[in-house]
Amino acid sequence: MAFKIFVINPGSTSTKLSLYEDEKEVFTIDVFHDSSVLKKFKTINDQLSFRMQVIYDLIQKGTLDLSGLDAIACRGGASYPLKSGTYEVDDRLIEDTRDAKGGLYHSSMLGVQMGKLIKERYGGRLLMSDPTVVDEFSDLARITGVKGVYRRAINHALNQKAVARIYAKSIDRPYEELDLIVAHIDGGITITAHHLGQMIDSNDGGGGDGPLTPTRMGSLAVTDVVDHLWDKSKEEMRELCSVNGGFSNYFGTSNADKVHELVEKGDKEATLVWQAMIYQISKAIGSMATVLKGHVDQIILTGGLMRFDDIYEGIKERCGFISDISVYAGEYEQKALANNALDVLKGEIKASRYEGKPVFSGFGFEGEK
Repeated sequence: MAFKIFVINPGSTSTKLSLYEDEKEVFTIDVFHDSSVLKKFKTINDQLSFRMQVIYDLIQKGTLDLSGLDAIACRGGASYPLKSGTYEVDDRLIEDTRDAKGGLYHSSMLGVQMGKLIKERYGGRLLMSDPTVVDEFSDLARITGVKGVYRRAINHALNQKAVARIYAKSIDRPYEELDLIVAHIDGGITITAHHLGQMIDSNDGGGGDGPLTPTRMGSLAVTDVVDHLWDKSKEEMRELCSVNGGFSNYFGTSNADKVHELVEKGDKEATLVWQAMIYQISKAIGSMATVLKGHVDQIILTGGLMRFDDIYEGIKERCGFISDISVYAGEYEQKALANNALDVLKGEIKASRYEGKPVFSGFGFEGEK
């Protein structure tokens, strides 16, 4: 009898749901949420009922049958940073995620909360794999110019690890032997250096660090924050890093298709902002090449925005000298979540337990904050 696995994956601009029977995909839907709708909610946690209604509507219409579930596989995020792997979700993990103990303010924090509500109705094991707070940073990547304030490992670990392993398999080499730069390009954008199976450095995609995106403002000088954003509340500034920045701020929508239509029509502002995003992605890829000391086996581009060919062309023009480039358009998170859950159900791997503390909490230097 096949194991029945329900996959829940809330993203910054979408809710992705899948149903698997063993490795077979039975059902998948990707529901887009425009930033103009999401910004009506005061906090991301306040979106929980709105996101759950997507599931309930599918069940009511008879499109989705969750009876007899063996597992719910959720995207995770916002808990304390932890090691890569698949975790059994307990109440402490859910509470720490809801409270954003890891400092991340991102829609991935809804995944385990949604999963708990489904588990209460339909049963099954509640599992989480490679959340957005997987921390494998090198010591050098952590340091800032303020003692005791450290850079955080916040990226699309689930999809990045999945496509990195797919690429490694395609060339018949272990992921753990490769040096890769993986760029996840969608509503959020993270560019990460993968060194021998470890994500040793990355921009903080949920914290306002890195390229502008459909929903995020990207990096700003601290003096610009002081001069232009100081009158805003902490919540408003966080929303510029999660839902109200980037395209949303310029055009009132995070819908990349609509913005690209403006580009195709020759709109000067849309063209400039779109090209600036590509420019900033390319610049971040270049910085990760220095992290890997110029030894880059492959640049991998993935995520929903890779459906636009001009993004690939723009990155190739600026970064093609670094290494060859592979494109894995879309996301491979659903299958990765399902496969990891299946491995647990089959007993091929043992689910880890959340420890309720970060994998890194400082170097022990006097005066750390």
